[in-house]
Amino acid sequence: MSDIYESAATSLGLFSSPCLTKVELRVTCKGISDRDALSKPDPCVIIKMQSHGQWLEVDRTEVIRSCCNPTFSKVFTLDYYFEEVQRLRYELYDMNSSHNGMREADCLGAVECTLGQIVSQRKLCRALLKQSNTVGKSTITITAEELTGNDDYVELSFSARKLDDKDFFSKSDPFLEIYRVNDDGTQQLVYRTETVMNNLNPVWKTFKTSLNCLCSGDHERILKCTVWDWDSNGKHDFIGEFEATFKEMRGAIDGKQVQWECINPKYKTKKKNYRNSGIVILNQCKIIKMHSFLDYIMGGCQIQFTVAIDFTASNGDPRNSCSLHYIHPYQPNEYLKALVAVGEICQDYDSDKMFPALGFGARIPPDFKVSHDFAVNFNDDNPECAGIQGVVEAYQNCLPKIQLYGPTNIAPIIQKVANSASEEEHTREAMQYFILLILTDGVITDMADTREAIVHASHLPMSIIIVGVGNADFTDMQILDGDDGILRSPKGEPVLRDIVQFVPFRNFKHASPAALAKSVLAEVPSQVVDYYNSKGIKPKVPTEFEAPRTLGH
Repeated sequence: MSDIYESAATSLGLFSSPCLTKVELRVTCKGISDRDALSKPDPCVIIKMQSHGQWLEVDRTEVIRSCCNPTFSKVFTLDYYFEEVQRLRYELYDMNSSHNGMREADCLGAVECTLGQIVSQRKLCRALLKQSNTVGKSTITITAEELTGNDDYVELSFSARKLDDKDFFSKSDPFLEIYRVNDDGTQQLVYRTETVMNNLNPVWKTFKTSLNCLCSGDHERILKCTVWDWDSNGKHDFIGEFEATFKEMRGAIDGKQVQWECINPKYKTKKKNYRNSGIVILNQCKIIKMHSFLDYIMGGCQIQFTVAIDFTASNGDPRNSCSLHYIHPYQPNEYLKALVAVGEICQDYDSDKMFPALGFGARIPPDFKVSHDFAVNFNDDNPECAGIQGVVEAYQNCLPKIQLYGPTNIAPIIQKVANSASEEEHTREAMQYFILLILTDGVITDMADTREAIVHASHLPMSIIIVGVGNADFTDMQILDGDDGILRSPKGEPVLRDIVQFVPFRNFKHASPAALAKSVLAEVPSQVVDYYNSKGIKPKVPTEFEAPRTLGH
């Protein structure tokens, strides 16, 4: 990592939160026009990241001499955070061969985007904008690839034969330990098998471990394997040992066996005819690909984002400046702040940028009956709004036309989104994952129905984010967030997986919008992966010949 990027990353606060993954970005440009008739341009691309309104250089490509359609060999490696908007700027320069400095006059164009856009598109093609903000003939294509290596799992099946007998009145009770030898020579226990009692030809149970745990992703790293004879007093008798590598173990992938002689060094030096203390056999080595959040996003999985807004009377009259729904001409209320903070992240992962906006707890026109799942734009056939801005406008237009009422029932909206997620479940493909953002000012009234709805939704490609707005006591809401224990339906059925994240907005009142988004969205990537992995649904493989989707400016 370059010092420049490290300082940029530090000032962005990237090191203060766990990195989701690393992404490699590659850049090509086409149609760079000659700046003068005598020579072709010497292009170089600089990548910058926004921090507190400032653009900081992260890294730059090499300079390719005399080239109008460069494909740069330089690869940018960035830490990628789903829960943050990471704004990037690519600047294309014509580098004069006499100096390596950057002059404003040498800038051939620039483009701004977010890392989330690049990741979800896999290949982002944009026209470069000139300094006058006019579209030039030059284009830039940025491709993203997740930096994988240590995220796979391996399944191993060991047995042994003719082990030394260490017991007088019975046979040995063998177990096997595998240690990873670290770079500093220390040893880390990877796995200890169960003990097979009274057996010199044990077959140990198949076990699974991550490749990262087994060998730190280094297939030639030494693994020290020791066989012991178990004793109830804990003073186990040493039978023998051998060294292996994962590279050797991979020989058992195709159903072949890999064998090692189990050696007792003491016997080897003392006994003339000593051969070994038994043979340890690897009967099977199976590599299990653990798909990541990026695998699914790059395979075309879209995040379907729905927002639900609490219009109960406890929010206060929207015409009163004390109301949580008060529309201030210059200052957005808490509902708007939470909506924009979370929605801005999610919209990068939804190609059509159309978001259903639903309301609950209000009397709505024309007959002013209470509704707990009405379209904020009053179009029940199509509650979708164009972009987050469209949701904001629909919300503002809706307020004067409704009567805030009650009670605070959210189960109907959860069920409504769950119905859409249920249709997706039947496709057995990883194409749509649903996120429901519920903004509410108080403890919900239909807790039993809500628990039932959440348990049902936990079986579907769906996550629920609840943001508590205002100063109510939200203690009872914490029960919905399974972090402290397992949420159960009134009948006692547990959730299949934890899909609810609850946060009170007041905890983030004086923090940046990014901090709120980061908190509520941090669990989403693992929830997406858990769902699809549990169903055995693999991400679609991006086709190399697929034409890049071009985003509008």
